[in-house]
Amino acid sequence: MYACSPRWSNDWITINDLKTILSQLSDKIMPSPYGVSRVGINYGLHFTGGEPFLNYSLLLEAVEIAKEHGIPSTFVETNSFWCMDPEKTIERLRELKEAGLDGILVSVNPFITEYIPFERIENNIISSFKVFGINTMIYQYEFYKQFKEANLRGLLKFEDYIRMYGVEGLEMVELIPMGRACYQLRHLFNKYPAHVFFRENCRSSLLREWHAHIDNYGNYMTGYCGGISLGDARKLDQLVEEGIELDDKPILEMLINKNLGELYKFVVKEFNYKEKVGGYISKCHLCLDMRRCIATRSRDYPELSPREYYQHLTSNKESSMPNI
Repeated sequence: MYACSPRWSNDWITINDLKTILSQLSDKIMPSPYGVSRVGINYGLHFTGGEPFLNYSLLLEAVEIAKEHGIPSTFVETNSFWCMDPEKTIERLRELKEAGLDGILVSVNPFITEYIPFERIENNIISSFKVFGINTMIYQYEFYKQFKEANLRGLLKFEDYIRMYGVEGLEMVELIPMGRACYQLRHLFNKYPAHVFFRENCRSSLLREWHAHIDNYGNYMTGYCGGISLGDARKLDQLVEEGIELDDKPILEMLINKNLGELYKFVVKEFNYKEKVGGYISKCHLCLDMRRCIATRSRDYPELSPREYYQHLTSNKESSMPNI
């Protein structure tokens, strides 16, 4: 969804930005309904990425800052690449728990097992249950169950996963057709012409009050809409008090108050956008492809941030658009 890739530059969030953002978030975060020390996917505060354990010292300090501000239900998401040795895995998990981390989410899916041996994922799950107990989340459990039943060892290419389980193996879990999935997995979905989505807008997704994300550049994003910034999270209190100013964010204004048909007319007129041959898998695919056309040709729209997102959506011939 967020076009994560080793090809991005390592622009880690700064400690000052962490302190500024977390201090303003501290009175706005809903804890788990089971208590401030319990965790849930859509509650509390989660540290994610990319992969947060790529910079363990920064992760540890972020946990300590969140603890200082009394932020409830904190957890970290990880792909387990670092979990080679059980003792060292437990050592790090305990250090994070002592610093104030409440729980962990271990990612399990056939995209991760292309690069991370399943033994490391299983090591992390076993270790996490020892350290965090019921505050260990496996996301998604259905994939974990599949891999266990198949007695998976080592890596599993995505193509091999499809051969083993078919597309039906993906249908029983949450696979959100956004971000890079729109391009790399397009062949797995039904596709529709652009006009099918013209009457739709993104108002409910962009203005929802739960599961918001803040990236390492300070962009405040609601839902899963990568590449759309509602404003600077370092000024979150001001953003909440004054609201979002749409006069200087015409793309955002069209997505919230108009529809994708209006955005389509705009991007065709101003940027000579061409409808994608073969169609789109979702309204998010159409929206993203139009935004990508704008963001890779102009820097006039601050709501299309970070710009690097649009440059890393694909890693093949689809990335032939010019970068500005």
